[in-house]
Amino acid sequence: MDTIDQRIISRLMANARSSYADIGKEVGLSAPAVKRRVDKLLDTGVLRGFTAVVDPEQLGWGTEAFVEVHCRGNVAPHDIQQRLESMAEVRAAYTVSGAADAIVHLRAANIHHLETALERLRAVEIIDRTVSTVVLSRLLDRPPAP
Repeated sequence: MDTIDQRIISRLMANARSSYADIGKEVGLSAPAVKRRVDKLLDTGVLRGFTAVVDPEQLGWGTEAFVEVHCRGNVAPHDIQQRLESMAEVRAAYTVSGAADAIVHLRAANIHHLETALERLRAVEIIDRTVSTVVLSRLLDRPPAP
């Protein structure tokens, strides 16, 4: 990946709907050359796709929490992932160092919905206990730097 690729990525991060011609004008390449580079960035996994960025609150999912998950015994990350995938409220999950086995980011419509999601999470057979922190306000939400 070179500086031209980085500039292409920056432009796509700013506006994923930019045409190859518009990006080409900015980076000094033809539209087909930009397309070849974008295809290569997709093939190598640098770019994972293109998507609309949606505000979850506008869709009615304005309540969120971060939950420490403590498992029974030694549980493989894949097993945790497999149990969480079916829960629509789980927006992200991470293995972590420290006392917890994982951190789960939950989103729900309201506090009652969050409570029922937490109950379902706690009912997963590999989970021993959870520690929840409800988000009061979002202070900073930054996209990755190109």
